[in-house]
Amino acid sequence: MNLSLFTSLFKKKSQSLTLPESSLLKKLKTVVNENNLSIFENITIYHHTKNFLIPLLILDENRGIFLFEYKDWSYDDLKNANAVKANNQNSSRDTLAFEKSHTFIRRKFNEITHSDGVPIFNYLLMENINTDEYENLNASVKELLPKEKVIFSDSSHNTILGKLMKAEISEEKLPDTSTVMGTLLIQYAILNDTNTIKLASKEQMNFIDSSLLPYYVLKAPPGSGKTSSILLKAILEKLKNPKLKIIIIKPTTLSCDKLKRRLLNSIEHAIIEIDVTSIEILTPKDIINKHLSKLNQPTIDDELYINPSLINKSFNIADLIICDDSEVYSTEFMAYIKHQQSKNSLIMVENSNSLDANIFTKSFKNKHKQSYYHQANQHAKALQIISSLLKENATKDILVVANNLSQEKLTDDLEFFIRDKAVLLDSSKNLIDQDLDNLLLSSYEEINSIDVKFVVLMDICEADIKQLEYAYNLPQDAVYVLYEEECDNLALIRNNFESTKE
Repeated sequence: MNLSLFTSLFKKKSQSLTLPESSLLKKLKTVVNENNLSIFENITIYHHTKNFLIPLLILDENRGIFLFEYKDWSYDDLKNANAVKANNQNSSRDTLAFEKSHTFIRRKFNEITHSDGVPIFNYLLMENINTDEYENLNASVKELLPKEKVIFSDSSHNTILGKLMKAEISEEKLPDTSTVMGTLLIQYAILNDTNTIKLASKEQMNFIDSSLLPYYVLKAPPGSGKTSSILLKAILEKLKNPKLKIIIIKPTTLSCDKLKRRLLNSIEHAIIEIDVTSIEILTPKDIINKHLSKLNQPTIDDELYINPSLINKSFNIADLIICDDSEVYSTEFMAYIKHQQSKNSLIMVENSNSLDANIFTKSFKNKHKQSYYHQANQHAKALQIISSLLKENATKDILVVANNLSQEKLTDDLEFFIRDKAVLLDSSKNLIDQDLDNLLLSSYEEINSIDVKFVVLMDICEADIKQLEYAYNLPQDAVYVLYEEECDNLALIRNNFESTKE
C-alpha cells in the first residue's frame, strides 16, 4: 500500500460513515458511561443549506469535543507503507487529518455564539490493529498516526481513559453540554421563552430521528416535551427532504400562533435555510376550510362542523400531519383526518399518564407542584385565593378556568374588590391581539399552550374530563380545585393526581 497521499484517506468519506457496533466501540462506550461523558453517534450538523455527518463525538465539559473516525485498515495494509504529511495539514493540536470536521464545527459555533466554541481533539478507532503491530509500522506512518491518538483493538479501559484524559483541561470554564450540543445539533435544541437551550432527552432524540410511518401515536405525560419534540421533528424532516409539505394541528388560533413563534425562533437560532411556508400550523377549522374552499363550498365560521360527506372526499392535505393534543378533538374530526392521511404520514400526539403506553416517560413539570382541594363557595374562595396569591406574585402568573357565568361574576368583583385587571382569554384571536400579561379568566376549551404558575379550577363537575385533566396539569407551581359538591370528575382527578389536600 502506497501512502504518499496518506492524509487524503482521512478526507475521503466512505459510502456509509455509520460506525460498526464493534467490541472496541462497546469498550469505548463503557469508558464514557463510567466517567459521565456524553456520547453522540452518527450525528448530522446542519448549517445554512449544508450538512456534515460526524460518525462519533464525545463531549467532556472540562476539556471539549473528542472526534473519532473508524478505520478498518489491517496490519497487512500498513506494514509496508510510507507516509508523507500534506503541507497544509494542521498540526497545532493533532496530526490526524480532520480539517473539514473542524472547519464545519467552528463555522457553526462562530455564527451562533460568535466564538470558536470549545477545543476539539482527534482520535482514530482501529479495530484491526493491536498495539504490538502498531510498533512495527514505519516511522512515517506512526508520525501521522500518533499512538496517543489511536484506540487499538487491544486497548484496555484504563488505556482508553488515559488517552482521553491527556487532552488539556480548559483554563476557562466551558459551556455545558446543552449549550455545546444544542448549538451543533439544532434538531435536538429546545429553546425556552428566553432562548435558553435545553438538549432533548434520549427518548426525544429517538422520536425525532425515527423514520416516518403511515400512522404513529406519541403518548407521553404532560410536561414531557411532546410539543417541542414534534416541532424539532418537523424541522428535521424538512432538512432531510426540502420538498416535504408538513402540517401541525393545534386546537386554537392562539396556540397556533405561539407555536409559529417557536418555529421561527428555532430556525433563526439554528441558522438553517428551509421554506417556513411549507410547515403550516393550523387549527382543525383551518383545515376543514381549506378543504371546503377547494370544493368551492362555503367555509365554516364559529362552529366546527364536519359534513359526513366531506370525510369521504379525498383532499391531499400534506405529506406529514402532526396532530398535537389529539385527545381534545372531536371524534368526527379525528375520523376525517385519519381518512385524509391514509396514504401519507400521520402522527397523533396525546397526553397520557399510563407508564406502560408512554413513548416519553419523563415529565419536566415541577415535581413539587402542589394540589389543593377546597369544598366551599367557589366564587368567594376564588377571590380569597387570588387575593392571597397576588401578595407575592404578578397577575400574569394566575389563570382561572371556569364557565362563562363564573367568569362574568369574577370579572366584576376583581375590578372592584381586588382592583386588578383581569382579561377574558379568547383563544380564537391571534397572539398579537392578546394581553397575556394580566390575570387570565378562561373556559376549559380555551387554555391550550397557556403557561402560568398558578391555576384555579372552578365548575369542574360540568367540564369535559379530558379538558379538566389538561387544565389540572397546566400550572408550574400549584393548582387549586374548587367545588361545592362531590361529583365524578372530582373523584377522577383526585384518584389520578391528588398530592396534598387542605
